[in-house]
Amino acid sequence: MAEENVLELENIEKSFNGIPVLKKAHFSLRKGEVHALMGGNGAGKSTLMKILTGVYTKDGGTIKVDGKPVEFQRPQDADRQRISIIFQEFSLVPTLSVAENIFLNREPKAFGPVFINNKESIRRAKEILADLEVDIDPTAKVETLSVGYWQMIEIAKALSKDARILVMDEPTASLSESETRSLFKLVERLKNNGISIIYISHRMEEIFAICDRVTVLKDGKTVLTEACKDVSMEQLVECMLGADIGKSFAWQERHYKLPEEPLLKVQNLSFGSRLKNINFEVYPGEIVGLAGLMGSGRTEAAEVIFGIRKHQGGEVFVNGKKIKNVKDAISQGVALVPENRRRQGLVLDHSVRDNMMMTNLAAFTKRLFINDAAGTSMVNKFVAQLDIKTDGPGKIVKLLSGGNQQKIVLAKWLARNPSLLILDEPTIGVDIGAKSEIIENIRALADQGIAVLVISSELPELLAISDRLLVLHDGKITKQIQRCDIESEEVLHHAIQGY
Repeated sequence: MAEENVLELENIEKSFNGIPVLKKAHFSLRKGEVHALMGGNGAGKSTLMKILTGVYTKDGGTIKVDGKPVEFQRPQDADRQRISIIFQEFSLVPTLSVAENIFLNREPKAFGPVFINNKESIRRAKEILADLEVDIDPTAKVETLSVGYWQMIEIAKALSKDARILVMDEPTASLSESETRSLFKLVERLKNNGISIIYISHRMEEIFAICDRVTVLKDGKTVLTEACKDVSMEQLVECMLGADIGKSFAWQERHYKLPEEPLLKVQNLSFGSRLKNINFEVYPGEIVGLAGLMGSGRTEAAEVIFGIRKHQGGEVFVNGKKIKNVKDAISQGVALVPENRRRQGLVLDHSVRDNMMMTNLAAFTKRLFINDAAGTSMVNKFVAQLDIKTDGPGKIVKLLSGGNQQKIVLAKWLARNPSLLILDEPTIGVDIGAKSEIIENIRALADQGIAVLVISSELPELLAISDRLLVLHDGKITKQIQRCDIESEEVLHHAIQGY
């Protein structure tokens, strides 16, 4: 009912350079409701939320808070309406304390407007954290805390502004399973306290676990608003991307002939307490999935193979050559797409061209001069091949969506013609359309004879793409399973849990 709504966005329109991004989009939010906002790349989700929080101004339409029209010309206008957004990328300063982060630029003052009252900041922070039932020391440095606590601090920061409408953008993207459960409990408490939440996530299971309603945007238009209990996952996927998208997430048995020798051979590999004498092989044209809980040693295995971390025991061979460091790995055609693309895979303030060329600069350099034409030709090739959505090679990478950023990380390594591709959480934080495209790209690369090692926390994705799976538990490989022998996700889940 309209009278229940604390927020209404009606017929919102927005264009950039004459290109419509939002086309009479609408969205509503009720008091104490968790309302999911979903859509593929370019659907308009981010633009709509930036209009709501005053980052962009709308070209047309109406915003109502408590039934009254309001205008947002800048972020401070949203603050005055007690609307806060928690972005996927944390805005905390690691070297400051919890209390200092919560009240950053809004510190309580003592003896006039000049001196900061640290005691008052700590006292208020304690109150907010207590209300949230979160056990965090307000004097602790943020850099000493886990990512899960960072997310709680971001929420506390928003509530310190007396927010009653919270926008959460991919809040679980960097959280472990236990941290995600803690966040869900916190969201439920906020909801019971009358706070309304707009929940943006690409993880379908989260939507059905925590949200009351869901709205789907497609091509800048609102195409669905429905109670979560009245819509299925299949209906949401079809609504966002069409009926054929499900084929990408269904396992497709691949027929290929394995050569006598593996491309990657790992023997008795050890790394502190994280890896304990692990042994496995990956063959050309094969996709091997590495499954395990967070902390099981999956990322450490990838980084030791690539040479980023120095192993304490055992050996790694690629094409029969021993790998001791990153230089050895790259020379043998090993490529690593890291878990955190923004920190480890990209230079965000540089262009698409610069990022793609940086791993293969020697190929475009002659007598200290860079051949921009050749570089641009290569970039255009992979933009087309991977269907990267960008205005052109000069586009700054941080302005692109997560899915397109991930494709750029993949492209910069493909430009080197790798023989072994290691992918650590290749679809984390990307929408379902981009996931489908990345999965199809990985299959195509394996069909070309590239050996692929995939790490993923999303079991349906791992089951969809793998020919064979290795289960890593407490630093040891406990099982090797052919994908054709796995009857259900539950079977793999039990193997990962160790029973």
